[in-house]
Amino acid sequence: MKIFMDTANVAEIAEMAALGVVYGVTTNPSLIAKTGRTQAEVIPEICALVEGPVSAEVISTDCEGMVAEARKLVKISDKVVVKIPCIAEGLKAVKILAAEGIKTNVTLVFSLGQALLAARAGATYVSPFIGRLDDIGENGVALVENMVKVFRQYNLSTQIIAASIRNMEHVDKVMLAGADIATIPTKVLKEMLLHPLTDKGLAQFLEDYKNSLK
Repeated sequence: MKIFMDTANVAEIAEMAALGVVYGVTTNPSLIAKTGRTQAEVIPEICALVEGPVSAEVISTDCEGMVAEARKLVKISDKVVVKIPCIAEGLKAVKILAAEGIKTNVTLVFSLGQALLAARAGATYVSPFIGRLDDIGENGVALVENMVKVFRQYNLSTQIIAASIRNMEHVDKVMLAGADIATIPTKVLKEMLLHPLTDKGLAQFLEDYKNSLK
């Protein structure tokens, strides 16, 4: 499973990318707004930090507007993947963009039916939002599991990005479910590094080393 960061904070991306574990990044209008900067300012900087794709989202809700935005976004970098909402106008745009060779990430996916439609429309990636499903009492991880089964059963090339990840349990479960990618908030990604036994073991090794010098 590849690891993406779900943030538009350039400093955070630079910090974690230095570890060699971050392959790509997903952003959205809300994350961009938190930076106090524009998408045009932030996306090029993010693209310079990671090897893989960087998702930049359209704000239009009609097909024509989405396609026009997408064509501008991909001029920023060949790493840019255009995030498109999973609505009828969005899937129309995905079909057009796929024919032009423009990669897309269909976002705000909450059902198996939506995932299949997005894949058939030509989406490069599909992003099920597991945390938001959990919020309404549904099982977000189960959706990822079912998507993996269906996509493999029908040999669909669309990759699954587990999104709206809230905690370490989500990361573990989508990893076991077979998600191609998990896009992870900085806080959770840092938590993945930690375990009390690692700290305890390191402290013991260092103490033993000091004692050996006496």
